[in-house]
Amino acid sequence: MLITGFPAGGFAANCYLVAPAEAAECVIIDPGQDAEPGIEELLARHRLKPIAVLLTHGHIDHVWSVAPVCGAKDVPAYIHPADRGMLTDPGLAFGGSRGAVPPGKQSGMPIFGGLTLSEPDDVRELSDGQPITLGGLTFLVTHTPGHTRGSVTFLSADGSEPALFAGDLLFAGSIGRTDLPGGDDSQMAGSLARTMTLQDETIVFPGHGPRTTIGEERATNPFLNTERGL
Repeated sequence: MLITGFPAGGFAANCYLVAPAEAAECVIIDPGQDAEPGIEELLARHRLKPIAVLLTHGHIDHVWSVAPVCGAKDVPAYIHPADRGMLTDPGLAFGGSRGAVPPGKQSGMPIFGGLTLSEPDDVRELSDGQPITLGGLTFLVTHTPGHTRGSVTFLSADGSEPALFAGDLLFAGSIGRTDLPGGDDSQMAGSLARTMTLQDETIVFPGHGPRTTIGEERATNPFLNTERGL
């Protein structure tokens, strides 16, 4: 399995491209701020063809480029319904909102000095325990609320070791914040407990920072060992 990526924009949110091999179909995970040039460079370098965008949650640093990427490549975006509203209304992540936008509507809420967000033409909603097979790879979706209401992880067992795309649930030496609207300490604890049942050798590809493993975090992560008792 080929996994490549880069930290996108000023938020340094990790954008990943995942494929069975070089010169194959791929999925893009979390295309953040100004991610298009980095995506294009990796597509050309590895001769990949994108067929879908997977979103771990709806925060702007992870979905900034989803509409232009999906539009340019004519591919669907996958997101949990609890976070779908943030595709058009990023203020939901900070406690503000213009009001609900019906799914499928192109909202157009200007942020950051003029950027306007809209939904991709094709948005597909994720559910807990759902397997998704794309481009010869299968991802198991797990709903992991705590950072946001609609946070999910994507687990693939197609490589030599299982790979978990964790979004902002779990980092090397840390965990996701719960102090923004939609965050919840008890839900985060439950999501982490569920995630830590994975095999030690599972490689964790987090939303920010370097990769790690479940075993490494189980042994050394102070937020798991002391605050969460995991």
